[in-house]
Amino acid sequence: MHYLHEIKQILETARRKTYQAINSAMVEAYWEIGKRIVLEEQNGKERANYGEEVLKELSKSLTIEFGKGFSYANLYNMRQFFTIYPQDEIFYTVCRNLSWSHNR
Repeated sequence: MHYLHEIKQILETARRKTYQAINSAMVEAYWEIGKRIVLEEQNGKERANYGEEVLKELSKSLTIEFGKGFSYANLYNMRQFFTIYPQDEIFYTVCRNLSWSHNR
């Protein structure tokens, strides 16, 4: 039953690759969300003129539509993530190597 061990390895590798691809896509999505918050809602400023209300309202709206994961704190982290890696070319190089928890 040597083939059973090989099949298990194939499945484990596929699962690992899937996890890495999903993680990379989510890190990219969180960076894009942070970018939208900073560039569109804040007009490029460090904070929106109306303070925390932007993130609170965005949190409510996204949570209603997409469920957990869009708390004020998480959106704040996404905004911070973009401000730390503001350039696309730097971000895309880094995001391939780090998970979201590395950046939080």
